[in-house]
Amino acid sequence: MGYPMSTQAVVRYRGYLLLPQINQGWLVRPERSPMNLLPFRTPTCSLADVKALLDWRLSQEPTEIGAA
Repeated sequence: MGYPMSTQAVVRYRGYLLLPQINQGWLVRPERSPMNLLPFRTPTCSLADVKALLDWRLSQEPTEIGAA
């Protein structure tokens, strides 16, 4: 039993996979380990918004590690 073919493709961006969801949101996952940022889902938004959110989260990561 396979998965039905989807008309939307997976987007690769800065080492992450952006997977479109049925609810018009996105699932963001790293392409490979180690995971610097855990997978997360977004609310309904555009591809440009997801990329901006990912850029923002990646820019926040070093400051959080330094504070820990």
